[in-house]
Order: sequence, then C-alpha cells, then structure tokens
Amino acid sequence: MTAVITDTMNTANTNTNTANTNTAEETAAAQPNTLKQTLVPLVLDIAIPLGGYYALHAGLGVGTAAALGLSSVVPAARTIFAAVAKRQLNALAMLMLTVNVVAIALTFVSGDARLMLAKDSAVSSTIALGILWSVRGGKPMMSAGLKPFVTKGDTRRTAAWDELRAESAEFRAKENLYSLIWGGWLLAECVARLIGAFTLPVSTMAWLGTVVLAVAIGAACVTGGAAVEPLEKMIAARAEAASDAER
Repeated sequence: MTAVITDTMNTANTNTNTANTNTAEETAAAQPNTLKQTLVPLVLDIAIPLGGYYALHAGLGVGTAAALGLSSVVPAARTIFAAVAKRQLNALAMLMLTVNVVAIALTFVSGDARLMLAKDSAVSSTIALGILWSVRGGKPMMSAGLKPFVTKGDTRRTAAWDELRAESAEFRAKENLYSLIWGGWLLAECVARLIGAFTLPVSTMAWLGTVVLAVAIGAACVTGGAAVEPLEKMIAARAEAASDAER
C-alpha cells in the first residue's frame, strides 16, 4: 500500500512538473510573439518609411520629393487598408503620411535662407500637433512605442496594460500624459527653431537647430518618467496579482 501511495505521489509530482514546464515553455514562446506583434506597427509605419527615404535619397541619389513620395507608399497603403477593411484610422501611418506630404510641399520652398531654415519647423510642428491631437481622440500616439518598452514583451504585463487601459482612469491619464509631454516638447522645439530662424544669424541656426532638437528629445525622455514610472508600478502590481491568482 505504501508503495502504491508513493508511486501515485511521484506520478502526480511528475505530471505537475511537466505541466509547469509546459506552461513555462508556452509563456516563453508567447513573449516573443507578443513583442513582435507590438513592434511590427512601429517598423511598418515609421522605420520602413524613414529608412526607405534615406536609402533612396542619400544612398541612391533620388530627389527629395521623389524619395518622400516613394517612402509614403507603405503608410499610405496601411492608412487606406485600415480605413476600408477595419473602418478605423491608423494613427501612426496617417501621421507619417501627413509628415511626408508636408515635407514634399516644403521641397518647393526656396529663396531666402531664413525661410529655408524655418521650413524644418513645419515638419516638427506636424508631428507635435499630431501627437497632441491623438490624446484628444483618446488614442495617445506615443503609446505605440511606450507599450513595448513598459511591457517588455511579457504576456502578463501586456495583458495588464490592456486591462488597466480599459478599467483604470488613472492609467489612461498617465498614458495621455506621456504623449502630452512628447507633443509639448516637440512643439516647443518647433517654436524655438522658428524664432531662431528669423532672429539669429543664419550660420548659427544652421547648427543650433539640431542642438535644439536633441535637447527637446532629451528633455522629453527625462520628463516622460513622470508618466512612465507610475505606469510601470501599476502594470507590475496587476501582473503580480495575476501571477498569484494562477498559483
């Protein structure tokens, strides 16, 4: 009898260990897929258009307007597909398409050197206003890059993000705050470069514009922590609670 009980306990432990192993393997396999699904829109809507533009313009010597037009094919196709097939707006693709259209229009601006410097701020303002408007629409655009950064591709953390976004007003407020911070800094950078283009020497703004942009991005990264840290704490708490419930 003792032998039978021992064998039964060993079998149960083996089955439990096997189940735990399978669960761990399934979780490990799911995490890369979750991260991949989150990052794919960033690659298609931002990386490919930007990379395509620089490859065509700087690498192959294609004209600015033509390179911008060709690099707009992917975001244009994704915008149309989302509108027709899913009946929704692909915010990232639409923003990139709008930026390219504005940039194409600005390629025909010529003449005064100060005007040439000022036109760069038009692209920055388009991005900034697009980000700020997305918050108004309830779909903060910067969340596309924030979500994979915070969830790190972990299935529990990703599920926690989705649950909190649906249930917690505090979570949505911090999510909106992150986009507001980035949109605000990029808009400030646009205004600063626009003022500098008409008040400072052209030779100074030729290099200072890049510095202003770098400072704005750095400031957005630092001050964005005011939103990121609370989001990470809420997600960690929810993920831990879900983990405890499964045990």
